[in-house]
Amino acid sequence: MNKPFSPKNPPEGLIRKLGLFDSTMMMVGIVIGSGIFLTTGIMAKEVPSASLILLAWIVGGLLVLAGALTYAELGAALPESGGQYVYLREAYGSLYGFLFGWKMFLVNMTGSIAALGVAFAEYFGYFVPSLSIQKTVLSIPIRLFGKNLEYNLSAGQLVAVAIIVILSAFNYIGVNFGKSIQNVLTVIKIGTILVFVILGVTIGKKIPIDLSFNPSAIDSGQLFFGFGIALVAVFWAFDGWNNINYVAGEIKNPKRNLTFALVFGTLLITILYVLTNVVYFLALPVQEMSGVVRIAEQATFALHGTAAAGLISGLILVSILGALNGSIFAGPRVYYAMARDRLFFKKVGSIHPRFQTPAFAILLQAVWACLLALTGTFEQLFTFAMFVGILFWVAAAASVFTLRKKYPDLPRPYKTWGYPVVPAIFIVALSGVLINTIIKRPVESLIGLGITLIGIPVYYLWKKS
Repeated sequence: MNKPFSPKNPPEGLIRKLGLFDSTMMMVGIVIGSGIFLTTGIMAKEVPSASLILLAWIVGGLLVLAGALTYAELGAALPESGGQYVYLREAYGSLYGFLFGWKMFLVNMTGSIAALGVAFAEYFGYFVPSLSIQKTVLSIPIRLFGKNLEYNLSAGQLVAVAIIVILSAFNYIGVNFGKSIQNVLTVIKIGTILVFVILGVTIGKKIPIDLSFNPSAIDSGQLFFGFGIALVAVFWAFDGWNNINYVAGEIKNPKRNLTFALVFGTLLITILYVLTNVVYFLALPVQEMSGVVRIAEQATFALHGTAAAGLISGLILVSILGALNGSIFAGPRVYYAMARDRLFFKKVGSIHPRFQTPAFAILLQAVWACLLALTGTFEQLFTFAMFVGILFWVAAAASVFTLRKKYPDLPRPYKTWGYPVVPAIFIVALSGVLINTIIKRPVESLIGLGITLIGIPVYYLWKKS
């Protein structure tokens, strides 16, 4: 028997201060970090075809758009802090919500913040070499399990910790500080990417783009599986597209603004990503891209020479800073929602009486992210967690079907365009990517799943206590 919806949380204590522009800039700023400047070379190693790589970016963008249209219904119907955590909790039960939040805090969000902090330090080192990742400031010999190891602390890691602490402090003392920083950084980021695209198309040593489907004549099966791996790289560059749902409890008129932010933001990001890749292919043949991580720098050098190296480093620096600030802003809202459900430390669910922010949640996130940055374990953790991240995207999208059946009377001011086809496409396509990832990357996938499943006994211990 269907039952009326009854929210499990007490009324929101956070204040709605984010308008449509703020929400869109938050969404775009979180997503466009370092991924677009790093992933194309990795994709070229799996799919040595310019046309297929461009197709992967377009397909990935359309699939994320399908997810955004689905999440828009969920966010409009349940405009609470926590976003995906809330949808999983209401659709499947508190255990599934907890596992999502557990993975978020332990690995995904804090690992992403640590990775972005270190990436910021790496590019900051271009301008200040004495503070680079390569500059070791402390070496400590460690003997562990009969083996002699050494821990090296770099100046860049200290820079990473410093920038995480500074941005966390700004977000701690008020939503207005956090959103203003995000708006400025995202506007600069969009503007500089457009300049990069315009200059790449109009001037420089361009080459014709080879749009043949399979220029290297590799096996069709290998090409198919390679395309699936390339899509995972695309999703990594789009990771964070749903983070705006985490702050739904602070968006003005979320029934309208959250929907528009998700849709407009996804379309804008997809257009910028495709245009950026066109510039890469105007600069370099796909064979020279294979395995190149810092593809943006190599493409800029090929087009404009060494004089433009500082420009691209500055662009990436601003881009990373915006993604870092947005992640620091959004993440604590998930832990805050968990704590209000008594599934996390009680203090995490408190609101600062003066600043009206989930202050302790921001502080706890900053501490753990800084530890990950100092130990250098974030890269492995984040790699392992990407598989589970996509798995939770699928589960949350499927909740739109579950919640329509479970709570038919729940007000839905926006209903998914193209329902049920659009959410079904998103679910089926990403399920295919998950299967492909298990086949091609079984160890990473199983480790990521194992990290998440460790949360099951933790959940029952927490409930018992």
